[in-house]
Amino acid sequence: MKVRIGLGLGTNSKSNDSKILANLVDNLERLQFDSLWFSEKVSGSTLDPIVLMSWIAARTEKLKFGPSVMVLPGRNPVLLAKALASLDVVSNGRILPAFGLGAVNLAEHQAFGLNRGDRSPWFNEALPLMRRLWEEEQVTHRGDRFSMENVRLLPKPIQNPLEIWLGGLAKSELRRVGRLGDGWLPSFCTPEDIAVGIPVIDEYSKEIGRPKIDREHFGSLIIYTSDGSMPEAIVKAAQSRRPNLEATDFIVQGHRNLESRIKEFIDAGASKFILVPYIEPDNWEVELEKLAGSILHLQN
Repeated sequence: MKVRIGLGLGTNSKSNDSKILANLVDNLERLQFDSLWFSEKVSGSTLDPIVLMSWIAARTEKLKFGPSVMVLPGRNPVLLAKALASLDVVSNGRILPAFGLGAVNLAEHQAFGLNRGDRSPWFNEALPLMRRLWEEEQVTHRGDRFSMENVRLLPKPIQNPLEIWLGGLAKSELRRVGRLGDGWLPSFCTPEDIAVGIPVIDEYSKEIGRPKIDREHFGSLIIYTSDGSMPEAIVKAAQSRRPNLEATDFIVQGHRNLESRIKEFIDAGASKFILVPYIEPDNWEVELEKLAGSILHLQN
């Protein structure tokens, strides 16, 4: 398997100043990290994903990038497909699209003009439609939410196909990955979750006569603390996510433990990793140098 390691910014990221971002992106590219991923939260401090991806595309030559994840329900799928295809063209095929339903938060749902119950139906219609727009010459569609006739989307993405990553651990989310996704990238998970989830996803793909997801397209977000500590605030936040697990089951304490955890994930079937510092460092260059020395030799 091709092991690839990137960096992720959380929903409360403060790395939204142009100088901080430049330092982060330039060093990721210099040290040969695979990718940079960032969360979307309309009511949070994160930057707009389309704007940030455009900025990264212009500043870098090799670094891949993507949202982890971009909210799909509430967005016009034709306009979004056009924007992402355009980004893939100007970046020479470096975009990594990943989609989700959005945070379980009333304000976030309202920001996208949807009720919570509307998210899944919107997602399930919009995502296949976007795929058709990227791959077909002309698209005619009659659905519950979208209707169009002989729509052409140009230019087409450089990546063919433009592969779509989805996350989640719940049964409904694994079903969505198996039926609609090209890759699985869950967060707050353990190596055991990966080992159990892959055959479940395969089964959902089989149910609709779809080929299994490529074995290279399973990964995980790995949250870690830079200094090796596990403050009580982190423990409480972790337990709210996975109350049946210990925080240390899915949050790695310090750089020194990242290598062994990544190897456990590789043994479970994952090969694409996004490292997310629970608390962002004061100096990204120093942090990335430490990370590179600890784990980048695992890339192959």
